[in-house]
Amino acid sequence: MPVRNKTPASDASGHRRSILLLILVLTCTPYGPTAAQSQPSQKIVSEGIAVEFTVAPLEPEKGGAATLQEGIEASVRFKITDSNTGRPVTNLRPAAWIDLREDGAVPDARQCRERIQSFLQASLTERPDIDLNAYLILALNQEPNISVIDPISGFGGSKLYTLISLNSPGEDWVMTNDKQRLFVTMPLAGQVAVVETAGWKVLANLDAGAKPTRIRLQHDEKYLWVVNETEDGGVTVIDWLTKKQVAGFKTGPGHHDIALTDDDRYAFVTNRQRGTLSIIDVPKMMMIKEVPVGSRASALGYSSLSKAVYVVNESDGTIVAVGGPRHEVLAGIKAKPGLSSIRFLPGGRYGFVLNRQSNVVHIFDSSTNRLLHNVPVGPDPDQIIFTSDVAYVRARGNEFVSLINLASIGHPEIEVSVNRFPAGQKAPQASPYTATADAMIVTPDAGAVLVANPADKMIYYYMEGMAAPMGAFQNYRRDPRALLVWSRSLRETSAGTYTTTIKLGAKGNYDVPFLLDAPRLVHCFSFEVSANPAYRSLRAVPIKIEPLIREETAYTGEKYQLRFKVIDAQTNQPRSDLQDIGVLTFLAPGIWQQREWAKPLGNGLYEMSFVPPQPGVYYIFFNSRSLGVEFNQLPKLTIQATKRDP
Repeated sequence: MPVRNKTPASDASGHRRSILLLILVLTCTPYGPTAAQSQPSQKIVSEGIAVEFTVAPLEPEKGGAATLQEGIEASVRFKITDSNTGRPVTNLRPAAWIDLREDGAVPDARQCRERIQSFLQASLTERPDIDLNAYLILALNQEPNISVIDPISGFGGSKLYTLISLNSPGEDWVMTNDKQRLFVTMPLAGQVAVVETAGWKVLANLDAGAKPTRIRLQHDEKYLWVVNETEDGGVTVIDWLTKKQVAGFKTGPGHHDIALTDDDRYAFVTNRQRGTLSIIDVPKMMMIKEVPVGSRASALGYSSLSKAVYVVNESDGTIVAVGGPRHEVLAGIKAKPGLSSIRFLPGGRYGFVLNRQSNVVHIFDSSTNRLLHNVPVGPDPDQIIFTSDVAYVRARGNEFVSLINLASIGHPEIEVSVNRFPAGQKAPQASPYTATADAMIVTPDAGAVLVANPADKMIYYYMEGMAAPMGAFQNYRRDPRALLVWSRSLRETSAGTYTTTIKLGAKGNYDVPFLLDAPRLVHCFSFEVSANPAYRSLRAVPIKIEPLIREETAYTGEKYQLRFKVIDAQTNQPRSDLQDIGVLTFLAPGIWQQREWAKPLGNGLYEMSFVPPQPGVYYIFFNSRSLGVEFNQLPKLTIQATKRDP
C-alpha cells in the first residue's frame, strides 16, 4: 500500500507513551461524528466533560487574514470544563493532531479511533500533517542571531527552521509562559530584543541600560528585571507591554545575580565587590535594605520551601540564608572556597551549589540549613539542570556531563550515585564563547536533555539510561552558547484552556483527532482552510513521488529496497530523464543517516536501498536540484525497522 505524505512523529516521549495511550484509545467510549460547522467553535459533551474546540487566525486585527487561509499563523484552543458545574478542568495532558482529509467524508467514531491509533504507533506509516506534540530548539549563537532548529521534520534537507537576526550577540534570555514572546539581552547594544515566536521576528528592541546581561521575568509577567554589569551597575526594570523603563537601581559595582520571591513581592540583587545583598520592594519600586552576606557574593537562589534567599560567596565558601519579615541572615552553611552558582530542585528543599575550584557539587537541605553531600564532578563545573530523576552538571574542563541520581539525595549515609556521558569531542572551554544562559535544557521528552557544545558547534540529544547521546544537531558553523526549547505541544495557558500556535498548510478540510487519557475521551473535530494565491504560488512542485512498497517493515542488518515512480505534476506522465533524484534516509531523531542518488530503471521508475543499523523509525526524503526541488517539498516516507525473529 502506498505510504501517505505525512510529517514524521512528534518526539520520543510520544513513542514511549504510545502503548499506554493506545490501550486508553481502544477502551474509549465511541462518540458520534460532528459535521463540519461554520461556527467559530465546536463542542462535545461526554462523561461529564465538555471540550470546546476553536481555531482562528492569529491577530487578524493587526492586518492579518480574517479567515483561515493557507500559510498563515493560527491559534488552536481546547477549552475543557466540567459539564455539570462549568468549572475548568486543569492539569490535563491532552494530545491532538491536525490531518488533511483525503476525501469528503467526516470520520466516524471508529475511523477517529483508528486515526489516533495510527498516530500513536511509531510502527505505522501514517503521520499527521501537523503534530501538536512536537517542539523546536533555539540556539543562542556567538553571532548576533538565534538558530531555530526543527529536530524532527526538519531533517528533510536543512534542520534550520529559521534564523533570527539580533542587533548584537545575545547573552541571556527568558520566554513568557504562553511561549508567544522571547526576551534576549544584548550587552553590546544596551538593549533587550522582543521576539515574536509565531513568526520568529524581532518586534522591538527595548533600551535596557548599559551592558544588560542577566534577565528575569516576574511570575505574573508584568516586569522584566535586567542586570547591568557596569562600574555603577545594578538592575533596570522594564514594562515590556508599554516598552518603557519603570525604574533603575544602582546597587553596586561588578557582577550581579537576581532572584524574585514566588509572589513577586521582593527582588534580590547580589553585589559581588561589596559582598552585599540588595533587597527591593517590588510594588513600591523601592530599595529597602542592603544586607552584608560575605566575601565576593557570586550567585543566589530562592527557596520556595524555606521562603529564604540563599547567597553563595566565592572567596570564603559560605552559603548564607536571608529571610524572615526583617530580611535578616538566618543561617550560614560552610562549604569550600570557589562557589559559583546555585540551583534548587523543584519545591525548594534541596539546593545544589557548584564549586569550580574544588570540582564538586555541594548539596544542602533548606529545611535544616545543613550540608548533606559533596559530590565530585568534572573539572570546572559551571551549569546544572534537573529532570525528575537526575541532576545534570556540565564541566567546562572536559567534554563529559555528570549525572547525579536524585534518589540518593537526602540520605547522608548513602553514597550519591554519579555517572557521566560525553557531550561532544572537545571540552566547552576550547571555545572562547560563553553565555549567562543555560547551555543545557530539558526537552519535552520525559528523561531527555539537550546539551550545547560551542567547541564542537553541535547540539547533543541525550536520553536517560544511555551511555552516550542518541544523536546530534548541527548548528551550521555557529557556536551554540545557550539553548531553549519552544514546544508546539498544547499548553494550559489559563485554567482549563489548552492552546498552541500553528502554521496552516494547503487548502482543504482538516480533521483534528483529540485524545484525553483521564478522563477517557476521543473525538475528531474539523475545520476548513481556504486558498491563498500568494501561498500557493510559492509551494508549486513540478513532480510527484509515488512509492511502490513491497515490504512495509525493514529488518536490521538486511538490505531494504524501495522502488518509486516520479510523475510530472502537470501532465501526470512518468519522468524518466532525471539523473539527480537524491534520497536522504535517517533514523529518528537523527542518530544515523544516509544520502544517495536513486537509480533510474526506466518508465519513471527509480530505486534506492539502505541497511538499517538498528531498530527504529526511519524517514525517507527526496529532492532534485535540477528541478529546484528541496527535500522538504516532496512526500516523506516512514519505514519501521525491527529485528527479524530467529
